[in-house]
Amino acid sequence: MVAKLWLRIVGVMLGGLLIVGAAQADIPTVPNELYEALKLDRTKVTPKELHEAITKRYKDPAQGSGPGTMAQYWEPIPYGMYLDPNTFYKSPTTNKEVASRKECVECHTDESPVWVQAWKRSSHANLDKIRALKPTDITFYKKGKLEEVEKNLRSMGKLAEGEPLKEVSCIDCHVEVGRKGKADHTKDIKMPTADVCGTCHLAEFAERESERDTMIWPDGQWPDGRPSHALDYKANVETTVWAAMPQREVAEGCSMCHTNQNKCDNCHTRHEFSAAESRKPEACATCHSGVDHNNWEAYSMSKHGKIVSMMGDKWNWEAPLKDAYEKGGQSAPTCAGCHMEYEGEYAHNMVRKIRWANYPFVPGIAENIKSDWSEARLDSWVVTCTKCHSERFARSYLELMDKGTLAGLAKYQEAHEVVINLFEEGLLAGQKTNRPNPPAPEKPGFGIFTQLFWSKGNNPASLELKVLEMGENDLAKMHVGLAHVNPGGWTYTEGWGPMNRAYVEIQDENYRIREMVALKERVKNLESNKRTSLLDLDSTAEKISLGGLGGGMLLAGTLALAGWRKRKQSEA
Repeated sequence: MVAKLWLRIVGVMLGGLLIVGAAQADIPTVPNELYEALKLDRTKVTPKELHEAITKRYKDPAQGSGPGTMAQYWEPIPYGMYLDPNTFYKSPTTNKEVASRKECVECHTDESPVWVQAWKRSSHANLDKIRALKPTDITFYKKGKLEEVEKNLRSMGKLAEGEPLKEVSCIDCHVEVGRKGKADHTKDIKMPTADVCGTCHLAEFAERESERDTMIWPDGQWPDGRPSHALDYKANVETTVWAAMPQREVAEGCSMCHTNQNKCDNCHTRHEFSAAESRKPEACATCHSGVDHNNWEAYSMSKHGKIVSMMGDKWNWEAPLKDAYEKGGQSAPTCAGCHMEYEGEYAHNMVRKIRWANYPFVPGIAENIKSDWSEARLDSWVVTCTKCHSERFARSYLELMDKGTLAGLAKYQEAHEVVINLFEEGLLAGQKTNRPNPPAPEKPGFGIFTQLFWSKGNNPASLELKVLEMGENDLAKMHVGLAHVNPGGWTYTEGWGPMNRAYVEIQDENYRIREMVALKERVKNLESNKRTSLLDLDSTAEKISLGGLGGGMLLAGTLALAGWRKRKQSEA
């Protein structure tokens, strides 16, 4: 009896511990939309269950993983395995080592010392230092983050109850988190994808993946979940020109930025993975730059960006974003500070405030800008701006941005109408005689994205390319300049000025083309009233006419020459 009673007591105690210790993954910074999309109860789901559900969707080809629906049209080049490692990466075959976690570090200290030095500076290599942080340290938040990571790993069965995480080393990321034994370099090595990082950093993984669920356009202006980091590779491989281009090395220039979906090291660069580094605007500049998304250029030349360049070395970038102003000494907004914030919370979801999506010419964007959906997002931007400005100032500037963008859009649309009318009438250069079709899977058409990267003969015609660049490049620059408070960027230098020039050139060329059409029509009408053409040199009548014309021209020339000689004699 006593023994049975003791067993019952122990059982109850253990059961209680299991209940009390059961980890939950109700992450405050992850929006409800993700839990709903994955059919999870956020109050009950464990970290293991949440990670498995997110990873299942993340790796599902039907939901954006892999080479896409146009894979038959292109062949990956060797470098492609680093851009989509989940699909294409293969372990190296040159090194036959079977190594332990310690041996990995020892070997790479000689083979790739820069990697190891970066890792040694990282939080991954210094977990005990993080455990020893005091509340007065600005990085004290990392201690709570480490405890969260350990909770996740225990839920996933990768740490025993009470067991601390000792380090995160080569083998954890490139083979398996918590790997105990050795790894075969030729079989086990992999490039970490976002789900691997998400094993430990579950909150960040879930926040990023929630972009799929919060970026839903009311009228389907863009596909669900786009534009976003969560589906940027899908957006890349599903672009017909990318699949069609025979110059794969050029095409992969697009892929090098469109890989946030696949991995986390675009922002958190290897192998230090510094949070402080990723908070700096320069971390965003690699990809968010260039003609059609010149966010870095616009921001860096704005008053905000100039304050960062002048004062940023005095700020403490180790402060988390929520404490950047109060504790970090920050006195101007950064990319991360604005775009990762949503109504006071900071997360890896960058799209909850998107309204224009960088490209105002996309059908339905402008029409949607005063919708309830857009206005709610505008209100969220006001919350962001009022950290530094008054609400009146914020709303007046955001109104300026909207109306300025609409003005640029109107100029583009007028020019677009001129050129598409020429196209529909078959009047563009070479359109009827020298316009080859683009390579599959792209289909022929007017002003298609392909024509920014592919050209042959008169496809595209110069006017067509000009109006295409006007929308894809100049109008985008103008909007981005407006959005980032860069007056030069939206007025003369990058936006309105180039658009105005293109507009004038399009109008001039349209006039010349139509003047020539009218002239040809007049000649045709004149010729229709004659039995023979002025240019029909085979007819007797035209030979006589041409002879007469030639004789007349010769006589006129002779008379002119005689007059010139007489003038010269009198001058002498």
